[in-house]
Amino acid sequence: MASTPTGEDTYPDPLVTAGRGGAGLWRVVVLALVLVAIAVAFSFFGDRIPAEFIMTFVGVLAVIGVFCLFGLAAGLFRFANGEERRTISNAMVDSLPFGAVVADRDGKISYVNAHYGSFSGAMTNGVPVGVPRLFAGQSDASEAIYRLSRAAKDGRTAIEDIRIVGGLGGSLGDSGRAYWYRVAVRPLPESDEAQKPLAIWSVEDITRDRDNNESAFRDLQRAIDYLDHSPAGFFSADAHGRIQYLNSTLTDWLGYDLAEFNSGHLGLSDLVRGDGATLLMRGRGDGEIGTEIIDIDLVRRNGTSFPVRLLHRAARLADGELGETRTLVLDKSKAPDTEEALRAAEVRFSRFFNDTPFAIATLDGEGRIIRTNAPFGRIFKWAGEEKSLELQPLSELIGEGSREKFGRAIADAAAHLSEVEPVDALLSAEGDHAVRLYLSSSEMSSGSPEQVNVYALDMTDQRKLEAQFAQSQKMQAVGQLAGGVAHDFNNLLTAIIGFSDLLLLKHKPGDPSFSELMQIKQNANRAAGLTRQLLAFSRRQTLRPQVLELPLIVDDLTVLLKRMIGEKNTLGVEHGRNIWPVRADVVQLEQVIINLVVNARDAMTNGGAITIRTSNVERSEAERLNFEGMVPADYVLIDVQDTGTGMSPEVLQKIFEPFFTTKELGKGTGLGLSTVYGIVKQTEGYIYPVSVVGVGTTFKIFLPRHVASAAEQAAKVAAAAAPVRDLTGHERILLVDDEESVRAFSARALRATGYEVFEADGGEEALEILEDEDFNIDLMISDVAMPEMDGPTLLKHIRERMPDLKVIFVSGYAEESVRRDIEDDQSVEFLPKPYSLDQINTKVKEVLQMVGKSDLN
Repeated sequence: MASTPTGEDTYPDPLVTAGRGGAGLWRVVVLALVLVAIAVAFSFFGDRIPAEFIMTFVGVLAVIGVFCLFGLAAGLFRFANGEERRTISNAMVDSLPFGAVVADRDGKISYVNAHYGSFSGAMTNGVPVGVPRLFAGQSDASEAIYRLSRAAKDGRTAIEDIRIVGGLGGSLGDSGRAYWYRVAVRPLPESDEAQKPLAIWSVEDITRDRDNNESAFRDLQRAIDYLDHSPAGFFSADAHGRIQYLNSTLTDWLGYDLAEFNSGHLGLSDLVRGDGATLLMRGRGDGEIGTEIIDIDLVRRNGTSFPVRLLHRAARLADGELGETRTLVLDKSKAPDTEEALRAAEVRFSRFFNDTPFAIATLDGEGRIIRTNAPFGRIFKWAGEEKSLELQPLSELIGEGSREKFGRAIADAAAHLSEVEPVDALLSAEGDHAVRLYLSSSEMSSGSPEQVNVYALDMTDQRKLEAQFAQSQKMQAVGQLAGGVAHDFNNLLTAIIGFSDLLLLKHKPGDPSFSELMQIKQNANRAAGLTRQLLAFSRRQTLRPQVLELPLIVDDLTVLLKRMIGEKNTLGVEHGRNIWPVRADVVQLEQVIINLVVNARDAMTNGGAITIRTSNVERSEAERLNFEGMVPADYVLIDVQDTGTGMSPEVLQKIFEPFFTTKELGKGTGLGLSTVYGIVKQTEGYIYPVSVVGVGTTFKIFLPRHVASAAEQAAKVAAAAAPVRDLTGHERILLVDDEESVRAFSARALRATGYEVFEADGGEEALEILEDEDFNIDLMISDVAMPEMDGPTLLKHIRERMPDLKVIFVSGYAEESVRRDIEDDQSVEFLPKPYSLDQINTKVKEVLQMVGKSDLN
């Protein structure tokens, strides 16, 4: 229904093509055509059709006609007129409290209600106009109407609030006043009555609602202005201690800019010195709102403090959780010295009482808590709640193992004994939180309930350091033992492998003993791998970086890793294609992988899957990664993934710190991941943990891709194309080793290839041989770790007479200082134990052919 400007209601007719009326008309036309066709057929073929058939057909038509007359008379069906086309839907649209227009997506109107006609400009010559045309002359509405029209065409729902100065048509009286209209469009469900999809537009005058909102906002702004410029400070904090509001007065006192303040960016710990924040986070145990008076220091932005008195309210919500706090702040730094002198002294004492670095509590004669300071709440996890209106005994806050001793100490203090033995205790709230309690008599008047003073020092960090120190000493002792065992075992393996090689020279593959000798050598090589792991654990290996193929390193460790993770866990290894080489120390790299796999195993107490992956990361891909500090470049990525418990963001921030561990006390030193981090950094790589609690953890290690220089590539090609080298020679070699079996094998191997070998079982004998030979030797091969005089010390004596002597150090074990000396001296070559016949001969030949100083590694 539409309304004309005069108020008369008009009812535009429905579209002819819409609704069931059109469908009924077509049925009548079709029926008429069928009857006409039958009549024509009778006229042309009447002589051929039997008379009985024609009479039967005419009789049927007569019966149908009589039935239709009776049905029309009885009201079974009737002819519809224009008035009856108005439906319940029309009535619903007419009753809407806002203007409504039903139109198709092209804007052709099907129906409007009376409220829409009340808008100025909604009717033109008694004909309603569409919503876009209604707002066509309003420049402020053009963008919003365009968006709404697009939504109508696309069959989407949209809503816009439009501001028009003077109202629609400028006919609402005050031409300078702003009027607001809420215009919306939404598609209607498709039906058989409409040929095209329809949409309903709504236009609602919301000026009054806007005025009410603006009035309420102005009142709120005035209230905030009153609070901001009050002579006292005010702040509010949420249940987590985050500041939600500061008034202007308090921000001026604290030195903050109110314009820069954002809700939640400051915490109570930023405003309150020491543990005072715990006092403000307490709430009454009965859930009622109560006001506390707290004298404390607030901290300015520049770090200075000033005394204040807080009128503080903190309530608990219905579910028991702490709600938001409301705190009034009075500045006590300018208190007068006359009337408030006594109160000022009380304020100073309260500040001193709450700012101490240790917890203080006063107890009655039975050990129940009377009063506490701020650190007490932090250390004992105590919120000061009432229990059945009775005071809580302090003994309930400490572990059962210390309660008996604590009870005796309270009795001694209440009896005014001069010396009361301190009590070491664990807190009942946290089993690993340790405190030391000092008790004394409070010396109060006889009527005072405060009988005992308790001073509690937090000993948790000291206990942890003591445990970590003991654990590190134990691990150092184990490492020294492992290093010593590895040293002696390497000597044995060198002799076994060496003499096996000498025997293999005499027994060819067709010999019956050849297979047994090969078994001996292969098992010795496996034992050498285990020894290398011992040295990696004890960190007493001599290190030199070399070009490595990561897939080969990981595959070699697979057997050892499967043995370490146990039967409950599975180990998977996945390698990408054409993995780039890296330059690193093989022992260090093995230590990194072993430590990460062991940590993954410990994170899966009920079993799980560990996966090691290698892949290439190109520079373009590295640039898209969001890892902090990583420089874009080509990297080789090692992923060590587990399906364990995962780590929280707080733990992830500390995992690489020395001595930090999430394992139980005594089960970890906290050095594993810090060592891994150091090794990766020394290799110029990066390591990042990615963890989800309850899902698992992935450590990502990015090692720089090694690009061989032209000289390295040429040497590699030449080595591959060169025939078997001649390992024979005639030079004079001094062999120094305190292990007779190793010395015997090495001497036989070198003499077999033509060298002249002088043997010495230590540094002293080596110097004597050199003097006898007038220092005329070409090469010295020396063990590093020897009694009386080690290899580096021997070298210093020899350098005085032979500064250009070529030297090869052999060892599988060395102390830290010796390893550092070897690594710094690039004129010295190194051959790790155990070594084979071919390895010692090849190394000797390479060193003797070197010109000047070179690092073959």
